[in-house]
Amino acid sequence: MLDPRTVAQDTDRVRRNLQRRHADDAAFTTLDSLTAAIQRRKELQAETDQLRAQRNAMSKQIGPLMKSGRRDEAAPLRDQVKQVSARLEILDHERKELEEQQHHLLHVLPNLLADGVPDGKSEEDNLELRRVGTPGTYDFEVRDHVDLGEALGIFDFGRAAKLSGARFPVCRGLGARLERALINLFLDRAGDNGYVEHVVPYIVSRGTMTGTGQLPKFEHDLFRLAAQVNGEDAFLIPTAEVPLTNLHAGEILSADQLPLSYCAFTPCFRSEAGSYGRDVRGLIRQHQFHKVELVKICTPEQAEAALERLIDDAEGLLRDLELPYRVEKLCAGDTSATAAVTYDLEVWLPSQERYREISSCSWFGDFQARRMGCRHRPEGGGKPRFCHTINGSGLAVGRTVVALLENHQQADGSVHIPAVLQPYMGGLDRISGAD
Repeated sequence: MLDPRTVAQDTDRVRRNLQRRHADDAAFTTLDSLTAAIQRRKELQAETDQLRAQRNAMSKQIGPLMKSGRRDEAAPLRDQVKQVSARLEILDHERKELEEQQHHLLHVLPNLLADGVPDGKSEEDNLELRRVGTPGTYDFEVRDHVDLGEALGIFDFGRAAKLSGARFPVCRGLGARLERALINLFLDRAGDNGYVEHVVPYIVSRGTMTGTGQLPKFEHDLFRLAAQVNGEDAFLIPTAEVPLTNLHAGEILSADQLPLSYCAFTPCFRSEAGSYGRDVRGLIRQHQFHKVELVKICTPEQAEAALERLIDDAEGLLRDLELPYRVEKLCAGDTSATAAVTYDLEVWLPSQERYREISSCSWFGDFQARRMGCRHRPEGGGKPRFCHTINGSGLAVGRTVVALLENHQQADGSVHIPAVLQPYMGGLDRISGAD
């Protein structure tokens, strides 16, 4: 969440940020309500301080008067003290209500965009930074991953629908082996790059979801459970970002611990409310999918280098898998509410003749850490400061399967397995219908 001092002292900056994000009217109303609440709290505090000083002064007079037997003189002062105390109770009640209102409103406003985020309203306005690899050319009719996978016998979307409905996968045989191979490759590579692997809960509390910003804004995209955990509403995680980043919620870390680099493989669960056209076919947009997530927790001074390193770690996987891709810097209107800046890695899909997102790498500044209460003590001591958080997919497994099948398909319907993946596939160099 935003620093309330920034909202109060630089309201115009926050308003310009909403304008750049093409926020709706409700966001501007939230800002107006928040600034009004902050101002009223200041007024309450000033009045409270004045009344407490007045009460203390009168109380000091009452004691000596009572001791000297001058009760008649003390009585009016005692009445005034009661009146002031009653007024203080009213102010305290109003203050608590304003604190709750301010807390809620701060959790609704989006993050401030980082310097250098390009203007724009949608993905059409994103800034392409580079392309790596050249899309292949084929002397046969290209098939999409669904047709390829079903012909090879590695997908069974019909039986998946019988079990759970639309947008759930069943991978079988070498399809299941391919998913497991990618997961192991991604985790091994993350370990080589210094990330500490974790196995984390797949069910988390409302407070944990709020810590990384999934709540309250994105509740409609989450799977909420009937049972509670830790005395709170429970949700299936939409990404390992949530439990990994919250590991240090409420903690003060020492500067020499940072940066922290964590990774985890998890299933991810998203209700994905709304219609997504052709994306609901196959593995592109599922209610349940697998992903290896990369997370860094660092000081503000380390953040830029940490983000660049994380992006390069994710890109390295695409290069090793011989997949053509591009890197885009998202425009203001396409950057998520929690992120200060986001770089998307988009892999080429021959069946669609376009690049599709396979990893989003984002820097959040102290936005998430402020919500979680994750701080660090600077070297040499001093007041604790909020950490900065960074994350990205390394990579989304299902979309990597899509890209591998489509980019490495052969004329005979088989699929070539890149050399880096072959040891994880038991030495197989291709998937064919005979397997």
